[in-house]
Amino acid sequence: MKSNRNLTRGEGRRLGNAALIAFMLGSLLLLSLIRARFSPIAGAEGKPGEVIKAEEEEQQAMRKMEALVETGDEVAAASEEEEETQTKAADIAVGDGGGGVSSTVVVAGTTDHLSKAVCYESSRRSDTCEATGDVRVHGRSQTVHISPLEQEWKVRPYCRKHDAFAQSHVKEWTLRPLSGADPSTAAPHCTINSSATAFVLSTGGFTGNPFHDYTDVLIPAFITAHRFAGEVQFLVSNFKSWWTNRYLQIFQRLSKYEVVDIDNDEEVRCYRSVVVGPTFHKELGVDASRTPSGYSMVDFRAMLRGAFGLERAAAKPSGDRWDIRRRPRLLIISRRTSRAFLNERAMADMAMSLGFDVRVGEPDIATDVSKFARLVNSADVMVGVHGAGLTNMVFLPAGAVLIQVVPYGGLEWLARGTFKEPSADMQIHYLEYMIQLDETTLSEQYPKDDPVLKDPYSIHKQGWDALKTVYLDKQNVRPHLGRLKLTFMEALKLLPHGHTN
Repeated sequence: MKSNRNLTRGEGRRLGNAALIAFMLGSLLLLSLIRARFSPIAGAEGKPGEVIKAEEEEQQAMRKMEALVETGDEVAAASEEEEETQTKAADIAVGDGGGGVSSTVVVAGTTDHLSKAVCYESSRRSDTCEATGDVRVHGRSQTVHISPLEQEWKVRPYCRKHDAFAQSHVKEWTLRPLSGADPSTAAPHCTINSSATAFVLSTGGFTGNPFHDYTDVLIPAFITAHRFAGEVQFLVSNFKSWWTNRYLQIFQRLSKYEVVDIDNDEEVRCYRSVVVGPTFHKELGVDASRTPSGYSMVDFRAMLRGAFGLERAAAKPSGDRWDIRRRPRLLIISRRTSRAFLNERAMADMAMSLGFDVRVGEPDIATDVSKFARLVNSADVMVGVHGAGLTNMVFLPAGAVLIQVVPYGGLEWLARGTFKEPSADMQIHYLEYMIQLDETTLSEQYPKDDPVLKDPYSIHKQGWDALKTVYLDKQNVRPHLGRLKLTFMEALKLLPHGHTN
């Protein structure tokens, strides 16, 4: 309809310009005939001054008319282009028919300022759709009916949109125009009404791995939901009861409403607004400059302390200094299947000789999150080999130290992106211990001249699967106690040693 209106307006302008030209040409022609009838005949060399002046005025008038018509066409063309751009923007906002999402935030055209629909690429990893107005969610069909909306949107509400494997485990949701006139888009009748904002997200993908739990779901959920101050209801697609129960305290901290297994929900839930798809910022992080009120990972970690009842906001001694009553605590994250410490007991003994109170924790999929969060929160230093277990750094108090032991194989880039860079926003000190060739079991599995040992980057070039199989799945480590001791001593120096006034 908007395209037809633009065409009509353009044709009207052109017809008007043509009529103006015809009128002015006719007038000039008539003037020429009258002047030829009554003016004296003269050659080009002997024209009277009045005739020459008249001709010059006539030519000047013609030039003005041509300029006026040209300018009118340019204005008309510019106006048509602007309207066409606005129409395309509105069409993009409500969908492109193929389910794609624009990389630009665009508001759908509507005459109701209280109702709008916006879909956008909220990051390289996530697509998000937001709508305010008449919103009706039918979970069984993974459909959100919205008014006003002109075309369909399709979105998978999980923050790894370019990962085909992850997305194959995420159900696609459709945002559909709500209309009473067309039976195919007829408005389903509401069975439950709510004043909260509906928030559709998926717990499919790679959930079950703590790093992906936080990076792909929980932190993006916080980024999206925090601004609603509890007036938001989580509608979880690809619902896993064991997973939701594992993190239920977080959902309850962010929302005043029950979490809904929306795929198996028979209701038609009606809301005033909806968000489909959480917003991703970065690995284990929140970009405060992109949040509505500047909230950050500091606020996320404060939310976690409230959700799990964690006592320590900051790593500090109980008195003026560390002493026998409160020695700094070192937590060793233990692994059993791969990337395990083969001299874990000796590491603990060495740490105790430095004055640490040592604890060992081995988190797995069956670990009680609340209980393990309290253990991590009691630590001042946490050390572990690169892996999902280090995600528990989110529970460390501010000012604590994370020591990431990086396996052999040129994995500095992986260590940096996953845990080193996020540590600063969490107000955590970061240290790194790089495993050398004589500290890895790979040196026992491969000949000295094998590319696995001599040229790790040649293995990297074979792709992620090859890299993961060799350097993450087949490797255990035995850090040199003397060199590791220096790292532990550096960690002690980074800890606060007394109260500051």
